[in-house]
Amino acid sequence: MQTNSHLSVLVHDQAKIYGDRCALEFQDYGGGEWKSVSWNVFSSKVRQASCALLALGVKVQEKIAIFSQNSIEYVFTDFGAWGIRACTVPFYATTSEEAIQFMVSDAAIRFIFCGEQEQYDKARRVQHLCPSLEKIIVFDRNVRISTHDPSSIYYDDFLKLGSAETFKARLETLYSEASWDDLACILYTSGTTGQSKGVMLSHGQFHAALADNHKGVALNDKDRVLNFLPFTHIFEKGWAILALTEGATLIINTDPREVQTSMRQRHPSCMSAVPRFWEKVYAGVTEKIDNAPALQQKLFRRALAVGKRHNIDYLSKGRRPPLTLQLEYKLMDKTVFALVRKQLGLENAHFFPTAGSFVSPEVEEFVHSIGIFMMVGYGLTESLATVSNDHLDMPYTIGSIGRPIDSINIKFSEEGEILLKGPTITKGYYNRPDLNAVAFTEDGYFKTGDVGYMKDGELYITERIKDLFKTSNGKYIAPQMVESKILVDKYVEQVAVIADQRKFVSALIVPTYPLLEQYARDNGIQFADREELCRDSKVNAMIADRIDTLQQTLANYEKIKRFTLMPHHFSLEKGEVTNTLKIKRNVLNKNYADVINAMYDE
Repeated sequence: MQTNSHLSVLVHDQAKIYGDRCALEFQDYGGGEWKSVSWNVFSSKVRQASCALLALGVKVQEKIAIFSQNSIEYVFTDFGAWGIRACTVPFYATTSEEAIQFMVSDAAIRFIFCGEQEQYDKARRVQHLCPSLEKIIVFDRNVRISTHDPSSIYYDDFLKLGSAETFKARLETLYSEASWDDLACILYTSGTTGQSKGVMLSHGQFHAALADNHKGVALNDKDRVLNFLPFTHIFEKGWAILALTEGATLIINTDPREVQTSMRQRHPSCMSAVPRFWEKVYAGVTEKIDNAPALQQKLFRRALAVGKRHNIDYLSKGRRPPLTLQLEYKLMDKTVFALVRKQLGLENAHFFPTAGSFVSPEVEEFVHSIGIFMMVGYGLTESLATVSNDHLDMPYTIGSIGRPIDSINIKFSEEGEILLKGPTITKGYYNRPDLNAVAFTEDGYFKTGDVGYMKDGELYITERIKDLFKTSNGKYIAPQMVESKILVDKYVEQVAVIADQRKFVSALIVPTYPLLEQYARDNGIQFADREELCRDSKVNAMIADRIDTLQQTLANYEKIKRFTLMPHHFSLEKGEVTNTLKIKRNVLNKNYADVINAMYDE
């Protein structure tokens, strides 16, 4: 049963229902021990945060920033701010100082909550450039606050600033005055093509989105939900709040590099993820099978074939599998697939929402085949995450992005662009009337920038309008689709397709260095450094063979004809990827112009 209260009082309403039951599981910064917090304690901490914010003088609809990895303090601060009708502005933990300066100034932020040393140091350096910024509040007690910084305080000292008795009456008044029109968040998009823009999200949008997702997503209070993506990302923020409205337990993973360890330790039943996570799972499992004895390889491939027939050929189409197939699948599920899920920490797998970029059909089919329901969906920050998603109890098609949520109205422009209208859609970008003027159609539909179509009640995307390349031969290329084919390979970490106004498709490929180095050692290939490894002819021939195999289903004009192995990752510091690790193609084209041009030399 869902409790879809205003976010200002959601935690308190749930505490009345669930009391001393576990609400949150977490680790302290740098700690290895998992701890838990009950709904009652959760409610008490949120009230403390609200009182402390009032003691600082935070006003109704004032913007406060949270600059941190996921943490329990992050959650307390979000809900504490909403309790006094303030608006939170989350920053990615890896955000550059330049971007911080822009967002702090744009939103006139006085208070910024920082997680660890890196975030504090950046905020401290920016403070001198931002007249509005008064105080930094630090979550992690291990952070070294500068001796020349009298204004910054630790979070536990912040919580002591305001007593519940002093602000009790004021809090109750603010709860009663909370409006669905209040801004809950301003989420600055990563910006693959230019300056970040602040997407305004109201409490009414959250309320509508939570109601719609409750109808189409079978979360319940028995679920254990691991947070892997940053709370700064609307996908994770919306997903985490949905879990709380359903009474599920949130497992807060602070270090994204440790997510697989967290999975094995906490055994989640649900977790939102981007396709890259599942691509790595797919590559890891297939590598183990490739290196297994012949008999085990044969057994696993037999099991995969059975899983595909049972889960894809029958269940995904709403058909009941024949009894013999059911029995064979049950056997494979209890032996082969159960072992795979146990190694991942997913013994209690319920379903796993996946969105954020193009999902490779091969990976989607694999995940379903081993008995994990990958709930593919589609959404944007501007739509408060979900536009569409697969359903556990309805047919779904590999390659689709699910069925639209109830309240959203979808239509298509003459060019096929997906246009959206409904109560979950943003009213616009903060302080950007220029962008708002072009972001919507004359009749009020939001322009997504994605081209797609509907078929049998399911939504499909064919390409991004901005990402669609046209070769010099007049052929159109959807680079994300081509990249998704290549990213399933275990030797490929990052890939950027080049094709716009070029006579054929090429690519910059960042290899998975540890695996490539091991391949070189196993095959007697000598190399002094990564530059030499990436130039080696035998290494390049091996990668070329694998690429040729992966793109067999592509049209000839879509296939990568030449590629360059890069001796370093695409860099966040150089602006080559966003905080969500999406490629900034215009920056790559500029930074590697010589490398790219060399691939087209005759």
